[in-house]
Amino acid sequence: MTTIHSIHSINAMPSSPALIATSSESWPHITVNGVAIATEAIAREMQYHPADSREEAVFLAAQALVIRELLQQRADALHLSIQPQENESEEEALIRCLLAAEVQIPEPDEASLRQVYQANPTQFHSAPLLAARHILFAAVPEDAIERSQQREAALAVIAQLNAGADFGQMARQHSACPSKTHGGALGQLSAGQTVPEFERQLFRLPEGLSLQPLESRYGFHVVQVDQRVDGEALPFEVVAPRIRDQLTQRSAHKAVVHYLHGLAGSAQIEGIQLKTADSLPIQ
Repeated sequence: MTTIHSIHSINAMPSSPALIATSSESWPHITVNGVAIATEAIAREMQYHPADSREEAVFLAAQALVIRELLQQRADALHLSIQPQENESEEEALIRCLLAAEVQIPEPDEASLRQVYQANPTQFHSAPLLAARHILFAAVPEDAIERSQQREAALAVIAQLNAGADFGQMARQHSACPSKTHGGALGQLSAGQTVPEFERQLFRLPEGLSLQPLESRYGFHVVQVDQRVDGEALPFEVVAPRIRDQLTQRSAHKAVVHYLHGLAGSAQIEGIQLKTADSLPIQ
């Protein structure tokens, strides 16, 4: 569903810095078709728009309120009957009903779905599976000296393993992970079961001992991949709904941005200049 804050999220720049208040200047005076945007409303809205400077935060808040006012005025002109759904505010319901009434989102056809499927063969695969063991040399991220020392210790253990040392014995002797009681075994792993920075490296490894330790927020890991089962291509029929959702969202982005361009272009907006981006986040 498109929410009010996703509607706000249009990249925009003021036409002049003089339009934006700073801590030592008055607030901007903005009207939309003669309706003033209240200073108090801008101040409240700023909490939803963190920025590097107060000037930018004021502008982002002001542009969000301008877009909201444009949508409200259009809904009033159409005399829309608004019925909020469960867990939906009246404001969110108003925007949903307005976009449903006025924004046409084209439905992708099967040819478009197949084109995406054929152009991105690696994107539509089942996740690979790994059976792996590790030896953790723990080090906190903030301690550069300790991390350097632990990396050297991990490299030393890799050298011993290459020379024939037993992985399970080395894990029980050196690892800071509770898995050491099981010889460092992590079991069968699939995507999402480990921290992202470790996973990215782990799933690129072939079977066997990694000759370099893998770094994560926890320290350095000596890793042995015992078995690797690569993912398989998923049939088009399985992934077609996912592709359809992706293409529909892209179409929605373009349609809503075009609609907002039209509303802004036909309105009399004073005190701020909106410049919409090429895309709009939609939830």
